Amino acid sequence: MLEQGLLFTLILSFLIAVLLSPILIPFLKRLKFGQSIREEGPKSHQKKSGTPTMGGIMILLALIIATLVMATQFHSLDVEIWLLLFVTAGFGLLGFLDDFIKVVKKRNLGLTSKQKFLGQVVISVIVYVVLLQTNLLDSSISIPGTTLAVDIGWLYLPLIIVILVGASNAVNLTDGLDGLVAGTTAVAFGAFAIIAYSLSLFTVSLFSVAVVGAVLGFLVFNAHPAKVFMGDTGSLALGGALGMIAILTKMELLLVIIGGVFVIETLSVILQVAYFKITGGKRLFKMSPLHHHYELSGWSEWRVVVTFWLVGILFGITGVYIEVWM
Repeated sequence: MLEQGLLFTLILSFLIAVLLSPILIPFLKRLKFGQSIREEGPKSHQKKSGTPTMGGIMILLALIIATLVMATQFHSLDVEIWLLLFVTAGFGLLGFLDDFIKVVKKRNLGLTSKQKFLGQVVISVIVYVVLLQTNLLDSSISIPGTTLAVDIGWLYLPLIIVILVGASNAVNLTDGLDGLVAGTTAVAFGAFAIIAYSLSLFTVSLFSVAVVGAVLGFLVFNAHPAKVFMGDTGSLALGGALGMIAILTKMELLLVIIGGVFVIETLSVILQVAYFKITGGKRLFKMSPLHHHYELSGWSEWRVVVTFWLVGILFGITGVYIEVWM
């Protein structure tokens, strides 16, 4: 029965996203919500200028509706579900504001980094307070593949901030090629769905499956050549949701493995900046994040995306193996 519920959730979320797209994409076009392309980016990306962005709205609507419908069906509207929806919607709202400023105000950088960070921290603190007040707070950190756990006490609050802000920004940095984030997040959430189910965390697994369905439905229109981009509305929301699932499943450290592609992309940016400063202007990569380095090395966009998908699948399988089968 539970397995059927997860399958129905996947299908429902996928169908909602697919059915919403032909409605929302023309609507975004009429509003002229087109993506502005960075001038310093790969020249091949300039032809993408004007492609509708903020498509993350369809992902959010699909996963929220599917989650609420199926959770209600199974009488599973618990605190975990509401926390997941709150974080997803909260980070999604930050992304929406960022996208809105970019496309309407014509400011390519959107919200300032301080404004975005402040919003992310506020949401993270609210999550900590809710966990504390509902007796769901577990300040211990599990060591992947073992039965060991370390209680870090009050340090769990800054850890929540690091996880939610870090995961959100990491997924956001990865969103630079058609279908890249949609595919890699589908894999990551799929891995967490399996882990949550193995831990008997049905509502977390249900939400994870809803996300997989939503991003796969979005991928139908986001695969190269993309007809719509998810924008920060989608990427910030998906990253925040991924971090929240890691917290609820107590797989905080395993997130680094399952989200390995996002970690690598983020490290490439950090290393690029550090190397640039240390060497007085030299570059470690042709461009960061890392997916742009491969593009400028002569790889086609589709080759880069598929390669990153495959790497993401390997990370996902490794994470599931460590937690479920080891």
